[in-house]
Amino acid sequence: MKVKKPLLLVMAFMLVASILAGCMNNDSTKKDTATDTKDGKKSLVVYSNSVSDGRGDWLTKKAAEAGFELKIVEAGGGDLLNRLVSEKNNPLGDVVFGLNQMNFETLKANDILVPYEPKWTAEIPEGSSDKDKFYYPLVEQRIIMIYNKDVYTEETAPKDWTDLIENEEFKGKYNVPSNLGGGTNRSVIYGMLMRHVDKNGDLGISEEGWKEIKSFFDNGYKTPEGEDANANLASGKVPISFTYSSGLPGIEKEFGFEAGIVSPEVGVPTTVEQVGIIKKRKEQDTAVAEEFISWFGSAEVQGAWAEQFGSLPVNTKAVEKASDKMKQIGENTKIQEMDYTFISEHIDDWVEKIELEIF
Repeated sequence: MKVKKPLLLVMAFMLVASILAGCMNNDSTKKDTATDTKDGKKSLVVYSNSVSDGRGDWLTKKAAEAGFELKIVEAGGGDLLNRLVSEKNNPLGDVVFGLNQMNFETLKANDILVPYEPKWTAEIPEGSSDKDKFYYPLVEQRIIMIYNKDVYTEETAPKDWTDLIENEEFKGKYNVPSNLGGGTNRSVIYGMLMRHVDKNGDLGISEEGWKEIKSFFDNGYKTPEGEDANANLASGKVPISFTYSSGLPGIEKEFGFEAGIVSPEVGVPTTVEQVGIIKKRKEQDTAVAEEFISWFGSAEVQGAWAEQFGSLPVNTKAVEKASDKMKQIGENTKIQEMDYTFISEHIDDWVEKIELEIF
């Protein structure tokens, strides 16, 4: 059957229209994917180990007011790092914050991050961010030993972690980590181990160092399931514990007591919480993630975060919003000098040894 020319022209026109419509639909889909919008808000999956004590709820609410819809995935520092590495080939998150500089170096080495530059880089101290622009600092955390002032005075309280081991009076009176999945718990451990570095020792630590860690756990109180370490601290059942600096105001407020702060002469471990963008594919549109980080790390938001949760922001314009408590901790404690490259190379092996031989 011979097809007439007018019909051929109509069919050709319909084909071209169909192709154009398909292209427009594809462009629309790409646009939605690139901006990642939902109900007018910019949606992001945020991984963090720093959203406890109401931080996650506060951030979700404030971000919504700024036009972002967040789904927050929370885990301890070590667990979160392992999750990100395991998800490398099928990443589910968009942004990660709260992990320390060592963790972010691991993410960077595993090609899990995307380089970027937030708008507030001029507001942080020079040299404080990654030189390759894969991650940037948000909050400084000093890992501190604390005690219940109703039980101990400044004179009777321990002066150092070593006092807990050497003084029988403190046996069973101090909280020890019940697991080593979180960054704070790990900081307590490496803060002690780094006093006993021996390149010829087991995993770079002297025999004396491993004996000290064993005694630390043997003589301490490992909080069992069903109990709360902070409740035990406040009640006086286990009147010595530890926390990250910005967590202290929340503990005191929730449990209605005042904690004393131990300031060892050697200093305290200090970690700096960072923020970065998770790599998903080679040609990734990071516009929404970058916009969120530029908002979150700004002096205005970090200042409000500091006021709300007692943090010590790295953003120099936000520091003035830090509470007197945080300024006091900053003034009364000094940073323990440590080789963080050495720590990052050994921490997983140290944790494994402790879990298998000491726990």
